[in-house]
Amino acid sequence: MALPAAASLNNFCKQLIFSLLVLVLFCDACKKNIPVPSHLHAGDLVGQVKLEDCVKSAIPIRSNNPGFHMEKNGSIYATHELSLSSKIPVSFLVTDSEGMDQTTLEVVLSPKDAKPRVKRLIKRTIPKRSKRRWAPIPCSLMENSLGPFPQHVQQIQSDAAQNYTVFYSISGPGVDKEPLNLFYIEKDTGDIYCTRSIDREQYDQFLVYGYVTTIDGYAPDYPLPLLFKVEDDNDNAPYFETKLTVFSVPENCRSGTSVGQVTAIDNDEPGTLHTRLKYRILQQIPDHPKHFTVHPDTGVITTTTPLLDREACDTYKLVMEVRDMGGQQFGLFTTGTITISLEDENDNSPYFTQTSYFAEVEENRIDVEILRLKIHDQDLPNSPHTKAVYKILQGNENGNFIISTDPNTNEGVLCVVKPLNYEQNRQIVLQIGVLNEAQFSKAANSQTPTMCTTTVTVKIKDSDEGPECNPPVKVIQSKDGLPVGKELLGYKALDPETHSGEGLRYMKLKDEDNWFKIDENTGNLKTLKALDRESKFVKNNQYNVSVMAMDAGGRSCTGTLVVLLEDFNDHPPQIDKDITICQQDRDFAILEPTDLDEPENGPPFHFFLDNSVSRLWTIEPKDEKRAILRGRQNLESNYYSVPIQIEDRHGVSAKHVLSVRVCECITPSDCRMADARDAKPSTSNVILGKWAILAMALGSVLLLCILFTCFCVAAKRTVKKSFPEDVAQQNLIVSNTEGPGEEVTEANIRLPVQTSNVCDTSMSAGTLGQGIKTQQSFEMVKGGYTLDSNKGGHHTLESTKGVGQGVTDTGRYTYTDWQSFTQPRLGEKVYLCGQDEEHEHSADCVRSYNYEGKGSMAGSVGCCSDRPEEEGLEFLDHLEPKFRTLAKTCIKK
Repeated sequence: MALPAAASLNNFCKQLIFSLLVLVLFCDACKKNIPVPSHLHAGDLVGQVKLEDCVKSAIPIRSNNPGFHMEKNGSIYATHELSLSSKIPVSFLVTDSEGMDQTTLEVVLSPKDAKPRVKRLIKRTIPKRSKRRWAPIPCSLMENSLGPFPQHVQQIQSDAAQNYTVFYSISGPGVDKEPLNLFYIEKDTGDIYCTRSIDREQYDQFLVYGYVTTIDGYAPDYPLPLLFKVEDDNDNAPYFETKLTVFSVPENCRSGTSVGQVTAIDNDEPGTLHTRLKYRILQQIPDHPKHFTVHPDTGVITTTTPLLDREACDTYKLVMEVRDMGGQQFGLFTTGTITISLEDENDNSPYFTQTSYFAEVEENRIDVEILRLKIHDQDLPNSPHTKAVYKILQGNENGNFIISTDPNTNEGVLCVVKPLNYEQNRQIVLQIGVLNEAQFSKAANSQTPTMCTTTVTVKIKDSDEGPECNPPVKVIQSKDGLPVGKELLGYKALDPETHSGEGLRYMKLKDEDNWFKIDENTGNLKTLKALDRESKFVKNNQYNVSVMAMDAGGRSCTGTLVVLLEDFNDHPPQIDKDITICQQDRDFAILEPTDLDEPENGPPFHFFLDNSVSRLWTIEPKDEKRAILRGRQNLESNYYSVPIQIEDRHGVSAKHVLSVRVCECITPSDCRMADARDAKPSTSNVILGKWAILAMALGSVLLLCILFTCFCVAAKRTVKKSFPEDVAQQNLIVSNTEGPGEEVTEANIRLPVQTSNVCDTSMSAGTLGQGIKTQQSFEMVKGGYTLDSNKGGHHTLESTKGVGQGVTDTGRYTYTDWQSFTQPRLGEKVYLCGQDEEHEHSADCVRSYNYEGKGSMAGSVGCCSDRPEEEGLEFLDHLEPKFRTLAKTCIKK
């Protein structure tokens, strides 16, 4: 009985709590009044409310009216078509996403047509959060606590303890994670204790979870997060970030110049008084005068005076202090040493150790050191601020002296680079100044440094000197083409002691092409060759001759004689004789001649074409230096010889024979024509003329021998003419097709098998080759076989024989008929083959025709037969080019 009573009491309590919750929610509801049209369609926007006025971050849950729906941004839409005649209250239950508190938002929709009375809300109802059953209690722990331990931290309780027997437990860092066993909880009371002191710099907070369970292991509440924050204790003194800090600053810098910034670190809690640091300078070494100050908050060190002088003190040390607690006396502090090095500036000018110097040198001496000058400089040694730069300010107008800096000693080294003449000047006074490589800088309260100067007196000693070649280069003019034996004025030297050239001897040192001979006594030149301005030894119309003059004592000097050649029009225009015309690119060639003479003896050029080629070619000027060579018609691809004549502006001309190659190409390198020896008619005729004539004679004799052999065979053989039954297929049929017929394995035209020794074997071997037997007779069946002439007509044996001629047998022809028919046509074919430059003989090959029947008694057509084997035609491989076409017609292609 006790159990049902307890259960009913529990249910009653739950219902009471739910009713109270609903009552609180409705009492705390937000109210909105929105005017809307009396008629709404599905999807129409009814209005929008600001959910932030009721809750901070709202999530719409549901509406008590299914005709309306609210979005997350507070927009209210109609879900279906509605008609409103009066006010309609609509409630929305929303939830705060942060605190998970539920609030009822009541919206009153007022139709605009009803014109309801608008009431102003006097006071806005503030929504209230629902009370949590299980909430953490804020708690903090003091760092470095002295106890006593265990120290009570916090107590947690659950409302479930009113109805159940519960036990409490905790877990997390400080309990079952590092640091272990720092916290523990009494399971019956929920009291949490700390067992020892805590270092905040090691653990600044602990997130521990508390749990509540019943005896049977049931958890009536969710785990409770407990955050224990460790309060900071000022137990860490600040310290400088770097143990050794070195700054640098230029000397003579202005006041307020930033030297550097020191930084310190404090491990205590940031943003508290424990880490508020202050900086100050305790001591400056050397301490007088005070040059530096530090900003107490930022640690930036700046200069206070512009009197920093590196030459007086190059390094300063600052003893600094950093203190926490805002610099208060009870704050923790640390000291450190800062080193400040001064950078050198060129604020001190170098100066000579002496105000004047003295030196001696013999005349005509060069590249000799005569004096060294020393200086002092207070700036940083071995730097651009002390590196000396010496200059000769006065007394070196002729460039006899040069002064340089010794890189090791920084001394000025004075040298003579051009010979001095005692007779002209016995003493020279030089003024020399010194500077630094770096620019001078102005120090505070002082003037900008200036150049320091000194004087050097150089005494020139007299000596017995040789001849003097002055000027070292002498120019004389001569005409181009000056003949051999002509004399030119030579180089003249003088003795500086006597101021004359008597007793001097001259000799030639350099004459690259050996043009001149020099007179030993006078130095004049005589031509050994005709002077040529276009010689490879002439540069810029100048030819150089080196001359040496020597006195009786063997002392000498050298000079250069420059022969300036005046141009003479002795060269006609020249041109490259090999020219290619690529017809796919352009149908002309540009002629660009050159003239070795000067421009006044060169262009404009005039071009003339030889009359022998004027029917094929034209030439027209393009500009003053070029011309265009063009064919009068579309020329075939071949080599052509084109004679032309080119004149310069003064009429000096030359004839040239151009070798023009006409080719079907785009660039000359793409041309694939045959070798010029086979393609150039002019060259072939000149070199192989007699051999060509001999080859033609041998070919004629060979042809006569073949015809004579055929005549002998035909005269001895008498065979009765008969026609086989298949007359239509035995005759040669005229074919108008231009392509070859069908290929057959065996020729139908055969040589006669009957042979006799009417002709000598040697003649047979000499005409048709070894292994060929003389034919007994030469006959041809009368039929429709025709030969196409060059004019396109058809000629037959019937037409050549004539009507009035008597024939013993109408079915055969005599040798005279055959010869009269073939001889002119073979000659015509040979001529046409010689005229064909492309060597295309596709129409002259022997073709196989249809089968002509069996058992024919007709004779062979001789050399026109399509023999299955090659019989003694090797001699055709050794004929001249004119007979190659004939040989190709007699073999199978």
